[in-house]
Amino acid sequence: MIEYNTKRNKLVIKEYGRNVQKMIEDAMKIENREKRNETARAIVRVMDQLNEVRDPAIKGKKESLDYWHKLWDHLFIMSGYSLDIDSPFPKPEPDNKIREVVKPEYNKHHITLRTYGRNMENIIKTVANYPEDVRKIMVRPLANHLKMMYLTYNRDSVNDALIAHQIEEISEGKLTVPEDFSFATTNALLHTANSNNSFYVTPTKAKKKKKKKKKKKSPVTL
Repeated sequence: MIEYNTKRNKLVIKEYGRNVQKMIEDAMKIENREKRNETARAIVRVMDQLNEVRDPAIKGKKESLDYWHKLWDHLFIMSGYSLDIDSPFPKPEPDNKIREVVKPEYNKHHITLRTYGRNMENIIKTVANYPEDVRKIMVRPLANHLKMMYLTYNRDSVNDALIAHQIEEISEGKLTVPEDFSFATTNALLHTANSNNSFYVTPTKAKKKKKKKKKKKSPVTL
């Protein structure tokens, strides 16, 4: 009968493979302690050979007690700390500590209108807390600046009334564009943005200058 991996115990240390773990499971069933100790030592030797196959440089570490201590620790870990044998090293204790998963902190600040970004929204909210006489002066350049930023996404149609409403929305009614205020024209804003190398508006493609082909001089005949 075929035994599928889905019905077997989960591999604890995958580097040693299914066969080593099966050997450990079988060793745990041995009732005679001396035979169980002998089997455990044989399994450790197999684990050592597998390490040498994976990394030939491991030969230089075999004289270290730390190396063999690690193998015996792996033996106990793969047995679920249940293998009762006489080990040359202290039996490791199960690590029952629940490791706290540190989740990254994301910026949870809500952006009212993503078209203008968080910085522009903060500027509008800051101006909204200025005295009324200052707000009346500042709202005009802010309105034109928002219109210029809006042109980044849509150059075909810009609704001045919509931008005025958005300023009032972001400022929670503290900034109001006067009814007699005339927004700058689209062409004027694009010209200003391009002349100032603004990153808000993509500059129009410059016309490629046609290179004049140099006329080849005809060879002089004598």
